Amino acid sequence: MAFTPENRARADEIVARYPVAKSATLPLLHLAQDQDGWVSRVCSFYTMFKREPVGQLVVSVCTNVSCLVNGGPELLRALEDRHLDDDDVSVEEVECIAACDLAPVMQVNYDYHGPVDVEAAATIIDEYKSRVRTPRTISGTRVDAGVAR
Repeated sequence: MAFTPENRARADEIVARYPVAKSATLPLLHLAQDQDGWVSRVCSFYTMFKREPVGQLVVSVCTNVSCLVNGGPELLRALEDRHLDDDDVSVEEVECIAACDLAPVMQVNYDYHGPVDVEAAATIIDEYKSRVRTPRTISGTRVDAGVAR
């Protein structure tokens, strides 16, 4: 996978921030994922990197203890069913996202939302899809005025 000319310039800027080029590996992987939607198997140790293509919106639903007893698994199943054929939305189960006070909680591209039921979650996702809400990149980078920061 090759960077676009714009992302190649961003990659050079990222590498220049570090005294040793190898130290820029994680930020460069985030840049590659934002460009191509996923990265290869070399990063299986880090769950924020997707090893196969995902949609522009990654919906992470917590199913750990607090979310479990407050409807997290049901929320997960409903969103998986709703977005089964939606290439723009990828729904995934996550173990814990450290927001037990918001249970059941989900993230959309690493922005927290909770407590949510199926209807509220669907509305939030639709707002991201219609750009009423501005999503981060799939790596969680904030986007201001169309430019990843």
